[in-house]
Amino acid sequence: MGDIRQSLLPRDVLSAAKELLYHLDIYICNLVQSGRQPPQVDSKTLELVEEFILHAPKDRSTPARRMSALQELQLLEIMCSCFQEQSRDTVRQLMFSALFSLQGNQADESRMALLSKLVSMAIAVGRVPILECAATWLQRTHRVYCVRLAQVLVDDYCSLVPGSVPTLQNIHSASPRFCCQFITAVTTLYDLTSEELTPPLELLQMIVSWIQDDPRLVLITFLNAPLSGSQPISSLDVTPLGGLMRWCVKAPLTYREEKKPALTNGTTESEPEVGPLFSGLHLSVLQVFMLLPSILNEKGLFGRLALLQVESLAALTSDLSRLLDQADKHTHTSSADTHSLSQLTLDRLAQALQVAMANGALLCSREDLRAICSRLPHNNLLQLVLSGPVMYYNNIHTPPLAFSPHAAHSPIASHPTHPPHPAHPPHPVLPTHTPLAPHPSSHAQYPAQPFMTGMPFPFRPSH
Repeated sequence: MGDIRQSLLPRDVLSAAKELLYHLDIYICNLVQSGRQPPQVDSKTLELVEEFILHAPKDRSTPARRMSALQELQLLEIMCSCFQEQSRDTVRQLMFSALFSLQGNQADESRMALLSKLVSMAIAVGRVPILECAATWLQRTHRVYCVRLAQVLVDDYCSLVPGSVPTLQNIHSASPRFCCQFITAVTTLYDLTSEELTPPLELLQMIVSWIQDDPRLVLITFLNAPLSGSQPISSLDVTPLGGLMRWCVKAPLTYREEKKPALTNGTTESEPEVGPLFSGLHLSVLQVFMLLPSILNEKGLFGRLALLQVESLAALTSDLSRLLDQADKHTHTSSADTHSLSQLTLDRLAQALQVAMANGALLCSREDLRAICSRLPHNNLLQLVLSGPVMYYNNIHTPPLAFSPHAAHSPIASHPTHPPHPAHPPHPVLPTHTPLAPHPSSHAQYPAQPFMTGMPFPFRPSH
């Protein structure tokens, strides 16, 4: 395509961009039909995209071409139509990659600006093909740029334009893949470390409603994407479970409800409480964890793939330790309220850890877990989890605490029979001693449990 540059130079910026998109579509269609594996856009074509669509100057002597706001809007409409009319997903994905895959050069800023506006427009006008391409982009791109895109979308629909949240909410039904990646990016962006990094109430309500309506939504990327070693280390997590868990655990200590100013009649404008929202979200996250065993077993990944990373858990407990110290020293509430909020935080952490470990989302030994949580204050439920039975998986065996690993795989062993005493003959009158009947392997109403009652289990450990 390098030979069309001379024909594009005399054109105005919008006409040249439109003409290049037309030729790019034809070029990629031919590339796909050629059967070349993998199909790859050449560097000269990428240079044309940067010069005539992103308007990055080819060299310092060439003045940068600029579009007016109206021309930029017209270009976005042309791009929406181009992706909508292309019926082959492979061509659309390659074209989107040619336009917006980051190249590590000065054009990346223009690339991100145009991408953010295109995706925002696609949400507004319901262009599903663009949202599907953007979902793939979010899977493959460094998380720093993913959260930048998420920030623009949240600003557009939750801050700049009042009443536009329902439009953003429609992406759940329009493109569940994009919705899942958007939640992952948002939970990565808003880590509750400051007031600026706390999700807006409208966004929180929307995400909670999505997950409560369809808990499997947060697993869509994991269910549909082939998992391999090619997943970039710096990319977003494969599910938003880690970020959602962080929200639920840290919320009692970090999410502050702002009081609305008093109205002229002396009353205050009512706002929904965030406490029930985070409680409902916490329940939904636990329910998603409980869906995992059948999914992981079906993929042959139970005990082999952790959807929650130990490093993220260590970072979370470090944040909690700092927040709990601050709550004790600088609280504006009563000591009883502070203690209640702190215990709620630790209760949620304990619940999430136990359910995640029991269902294969977190692969971690109890020893490692105790080390990670060692700086946290005492909590009865957390102590039970840290002292509980070892979890065993098909491919990973965590070190036992006080019993054989085989005990976790089998029901309660049968009670041994008692043979007659070898040194004394039977009494001449009484019948010989009858051996005890074997103990049943399991009771009808109580299933066999892997937990062994002889294991040390401190219910009230000392501080």
